[in-house]
Amino acid sequence: MLAAVVYARGVGAMRRRWPSGRTALFGLGLVAILVALVSAIDFYAQDLFSIHMAQHMLLTVVAAPLLLLGQPIRPLLRGIPPALRRSVFRPIASNRIVRAVFDVVRSPLVAGFLYVGGLYYWHLPSVYDAAVEDPLLHAVEHSWFLVTALLFWSNVIDPVPFRAGLSYAPRIVYLLLAGAAQNTILGGLLAFSTRLLYPHYEGRPEQYGVSAVTDQRIGGATMWVPGDLIFLAAASLCFFLFLRAEETEQLRRESTPR
Repeated sequence: MLAAVVYARGVGAMRRRWPSGRTALFGLGLVAILVALVSAIDFYAQDLFSIHMAQHMLLTVVAAPLLLLGQPIRPLLRGIPPALRRSVFRPIASNRIVRAVFDVVRSPLVAGFLYVGGLYYWHLPSVYDAAVEDPLLHAVEHSWFLVTALLFWSNVIDPVPFRAGLSYAPRIVYLLLAGAAQNTILGGLLAFSTRLLYPHYEGRPEQYGVSAVTDQRIGGATMWVPGDLIFLAAASLCFFLFLRAEETEQLRRESTPR
């Protein structure tokens, strides 16, 4: 709610007309977070692994790219009260150490490692069960997924005024290897597992008419299929943008006098 208010305030303070589509995309990203963490999904995620996977997918492959497509940096900065912006945010943003750390963390290799590494780490059975049973650790897990997904997608979606860390062609490889491939591996392992990997769910899905192993398989398929579709759609879009950029560059070279 606070992010929505600050964003709207920043849009109102813009000197130039802000595209309404950007605002809608940012709003949809916030709605995806609310659906994942505040709706009945969060309640049923305690008993159903498949719902918990839907929760993770909403945070990592729905909310994160939608928020970045809303180009939130300028509106959020403009929406912050001027005194707070001058006294707090400007000194932090201009600090060389902070900027250096931010550049390292947002670099494609580090961002990809944090995102993919976290995906596997939080799905280790002992870590997963500990998180789902401890509200504080569960909040840390969800925060990790959202923040690292934002870092990951910032190398695909230009977070204006910053630029993505990759040009269009490498973005395709990045999405396919660090996105779709890892999603397929982990989702496939869960979808084809013949034993229950997470003891927390033992006996819980049965009250909804499904066995714990079947629920786990549905959760793996939820991660695998919808997640891969989004990564492949993003890679396809990058491919078309790459072709358009190449065509534009070719026309520019042809029109330049020799």
